[in-house]
Amino acid sequence: MAPSAVQLMRSRYTAFAVGDVDYLRATWHPDTRPRDLDLDDETRWIALEIVATERGGPFDRDGEVEFRASYRSPDERGVLHERSRFTREGGSWFYVDGDV
Repeated sequence: MAPSAVQLMRSRYTAFAVGDVDYLRATWHPDTRPRDLDLDDETRWIALEIVATERGGPFDRDGEVEFRASYRSPDERGVLHERSRFTREGGSWFYVDGDV
């Protein structure tokens, strides 16, 4: 079965947590991918909660995933709350953008 937008969201969260910039760039849609991606080495991503999904299944062409990602840095603890948009092209899902 084809992967889903939620599976891509989870794998991208893991990539942020371990600092895998190459994976993040590879799964970012080319139309919205930043030229440079510099992750903060001092930010630790500690939890991911999927709040809601809309479409994004194996037979959909697009989808949205709302999530909360908890983090900790030397200066603060916080939660990134975003509604991310994804698109599927050629059988692969790509992150497009999101609203924080």
